Amino acid sequence: MDRARPLPSRRRLLMGAALAAVPYSLLPAGRAGAQTGVVDYPSAEWQAASRENRTPAQRPDQYAIDRVIIHVTQQSYAGTLSTFQNPKARVSAHYLVRSADGHVAQCVRESDVAWHAGIWDYNTRSVGIEHEGWVDKPEYFTETMYTESARLTASICDRYGIPKDRRHIIGHVEVPGTDHTDPGKHWDWVRYMRLVGLSSD
Repeated sequence: MDRARPLPSRRRLLMGAALAAVPYSLLPAGRAGAQTGVVDYPSAEWQAASRENRTPAQRPDQYAIDRVIIHVTQQSYAGTLSTFQNPKARVSAHYLVRSADGHVAQCVRESDVAWHAGIWDYNTRSVGIEHEGWVDKPEYFTETMYTESARLTASICDRYGIPKDRRHIIGHVEVPGTDHTDPGKHWDWVRYMRLVGLSSD
């Protein structure tokens, strides 16, 4: 992949894919691409992103992992999976958390580089977690979503020795040079960090 060539806007790709997304409740239980036994986080369901939307790597040996980046999808859970599985989308995250029940899908192995931060250096050094919802619709940030996401983040931090603080658990908006605002003003960082601190492997 030519790193010098700018990538399409992640927000534009995610929002565009929502038009073609099938509601999650209408999808069959055994969707194509679902596999078992390959997840890094035991509670997750494997929903592989396209190979065209990630970079194979051997992290943390090849690139040290020193932070978690929190995102909000700006579309539905099903629409986000559809985007990640579209080989032309050129976007992915390691994990996706569903709003209603906190269900976690893993889309990229933690050892590989997901394309979520918009900056190569931050992609190589982070684990990206998308959350179903919209930055201006706080009702999507459910207690269950916060709880299950915090457990996931705590597990990642424990496994890679990442401090559980706001210097190492950041929002997409905090990535240098980004034009993104997620997770937005309605994301409750105090609540989230408290839950991360209470969680452990």
